[in-house]
Amino acid sequence: QVQLVESGGGLVQAGGSLRLSCAASGLTFSSYAMGWFRQAPGKEREFVAGIAWTGSITYYADSVKGRFTISRDSAKNTVYLQMNSLKPEDTAVYRCAADTRPVSVLRRGLADYWGQGTQVTVSS
Repeated sequence: QVQLVESGGGLVQAGGSLRLSCAASGLTFSSYAMGWFRQAPGKEREFVAGIAWTGSITYYADSVKGRFTISRDSAKNTVYLQMNSLKPEDTAVYRCAADTRPVSVLRRGLADYWGQGTQVTVSS
């Protein structure tokens, strides 16, 4: 079966950093665009960052540009989200996603597979 397993969430003070990981299995990793989404209670799911099959193209939500960096390691079948200068409004459940369509499509919220999510809480 296809599995996307996130890790790295936790509690951090504003201004701190976290690195989220998403380990993929059961799929041909290089054939999938990968992305990160987040959702806070009572709010819509929000696209955070996406990366193309080759890793040469990335997208970021305006709210995280300059603070977050998405990357992928084909040898480990893992996508990462490095989050710096965290703000309380970054608090949410973060989920990774995979799709065979271009990352421009994944950016819209369309994905073949989703992870279960990891909680990120930023205190003020």
